[in-house]
Amino acid sequence: MKIAIVKLSAMGDIVHAMVALQFIKKRYPDSQIDWIVEEGFRGVLESNPDIDTILTVNLKSIKKKKSAIFTQAALLREYAKNDYDIIIDAQGLIKSAIVSRLLRRKKGCIIAGFDRESIRERVAARLYDRTVHIPYDQNTIDRNVKVLTEPLGIEAGSADILAKEPFLFTKSSFERKGYIVLVVGSTWESRNYPREKFLEIAAALGRETIVVWGSEEEHGKALWLSERSGVIEAAPKGNLELLKAIIANASLVIGNDTGPTHMAWGMNIPSITIFGPTPVNRIYITDINKAVKSPSKVDHYRLDRNDFSIRDIDPAEIITLARGLIDG
Repeated sequence: MKIAIVKLSAMGDIVHAMVALQFIKKRYPDSQIDWIVEEGFRGVLESNPDIDTILTVNLKSIKKKKSAIFTQAALLREYAKNDYDIIIDAQGLIKSAIVSRLLRRKKGCIIAGFDRESIRERVAARLYDRTVHIPYDQNTIDRNVKVLTEPLGIEAGSADILAKEPFLFTKSSFERKGYIVLVVGSTWESRNYPREKFLEIAAALGRETIVVWGSEEEHGKALWLSERSGVIEAAPKGNLELLKAIIANASLVIGNDTGPTHMAWGMNIPSITIFGPTPVNRIYITDINKAVKSPSKVDHYRLDRNDFSIRDIDPAEIITLARGLIDG
């Protein structure tokens, strides 16, 4: 059976969906699984043994140059020559649903995705042959697993997810081990825990600490922290493969609700995710993966980018959790 998974972005969402791969391969060990993703996130998927081929697109190029739509459509039609038996849209957007339709060439190929009650862009559900129902405000990982497994006749519940095998791998190496990783950036400023409080956490824990970064703004925060602490250093510039290597060798990851923090969960590395304007049920809370949430209430259907309540979280709460995880 040839399976195409459409999950274009973003980093954390891709990580949360990848856990389903091991359940699919357990049921269908001889299946071919291809993953269609925005080229900027290819590195998240690389080195995973359950993915046969990573097929990249650059839909973001269409925003800059309208004619790029023809280039991208032609690319998808070329991918369609793989003659998939089933295409699963785990993104649930109009653009990902269109991508799924362009991938279909083989007669009898099924396109599956969320039903109209389970996604924000409800029109997308009209483009699927088979739909999956799971409320939009349910746990993000549960949603990803269900949409990817149910169309294949697989039942994978919370117990399976909690017993998961690590599924993020890298061919890069990082020579050190046992340090703490801080993830200081995210897509919105209101999702960022203050750098001064990260500094306080590092000082209290007193362990070697590496700050990972992706943008120049995040690099600036990393340098600011390293200049004010004897235990903090900025991670070297690298790619997603190096990022995975750094997280894989960490004893603890502390960070905002964003991709690199979620990578720790995917690798079974202890972590603390700090939440402000986003819902805690984006993650699984386990013995080694914890969450700290600001007191603000979150509407899953309308996130408030002006909710800066993350700034009110007491570093002492995070320090206590961190010490428990380190000692444990």
